[in-house]
Amino acid sequence: MQRRHLLALALTATLPAAGFAQPAWPTQPVKIVVPAPAGSSLDIVVRLMSDKLKERWGQPVVVENRVGAGGLLGTDAAAKAAPDGHTMVLSFNGPISFAPFMYAKLPYDPAKDLVPVVMTTSQPNVLAVHAAVPATNVKEFVAWAKAKPGGLNYSSLGKGSSSHLTMELFLADAGIAGTHVPYNGSPPSAMAVAQGEVDATMMVAPAMLPHVQAGRVKLLAVTSAQRPESLKNLPTMAEAGYPNVEALAWNGLFVPAGTPAAVVARINTDVNAVLRDPDVRAKLDTAGLTPVGGSAADFAAAVAADTQRWGPIIRRIGLKLD
Repeated sequence: MQRRHLLALALTATLPAAGFAQPAWPTQPVKIVVPAPAGSSLDIVVRLMSDKLKERWGQPVVVENRVGAGGLLGTDAAAKAAPDGHTMVLSFNGPISFAPFMYAKLPYDPAKDLVPVVMTTSQPNVLAVHAAVPATNVKEFVAWAKAKPGGLNYSSLGKGSSSHLTMELFLADAGIAGTHVPYNGSPPSAMAVAQGEVDATMMVAPAMLPHVQAGRVKLLAVTSAQRPESLKNLPTMAEAGYPNVEALAWNGLFVPAGTPAAVVARINTDVNAVLRDPDVRAKLDTAGLTPVGGSAADFAAAVAADTQRWGPIIRRIGLKLD
């Protein structure tokens, strides 16, 4: 199954934009489905790009936040849309690379029903804890969590998200028992930590930073291989003694399978141009988000590699969802 999944992803890769004539597209408003709530990192990315894309496309760009099931609902809605390029989704690891290994049945097939267009941003998760947790580093946190009566509880952006999976990987490696409390998106998940409803979370930084600045949350480590410039004072999980806990939370645009290759190439070209815009890059950097861009083939290869890496991990930690 995994081999077929990876092969199908590879076959979705499109040729460079230069190989196609500019299509007569768009001919109506373009809808971008965001499978996360307002204020989430996905929402920030789309809204920073939407005005610039509106200028390029000469049509309104409508952002639709469709929240639920860890991103599956919004991703499924786009997968079932007309394959004409007028509906796309800004999806992420969870519904694309992780879900096939965690759910017995999905309402869509990421490899067959969706075409990768362009990766928009990619950033590490951060290990964040409530300010009252008596730990200033990962080693102290692990010791505290193991001794905590009743065990650790943690929030995530939803079942099957990078937030959920990365924390489960960390707990398994550290030998910690934990109770998962899923939320619909990063703002409520971050708020749960800030208010002490849960002890900790793993998630991307943007929604967490205001709570850090307010002194209600502490950041202990990042899950990237190297320290990102925007979080250079935080050690990596490898530096903290957990080299296996490496994960990037990426997001990118997908269109329904059957969308004309020329339309895919046009969207890729225009989104890349927007991601190179100095104003957009500066605002993404301020939000703790790292723009990526690249070809549709680059994105398809990255999705395939992520799927290949996480499939065995998901099986090893035994994470299954209904």
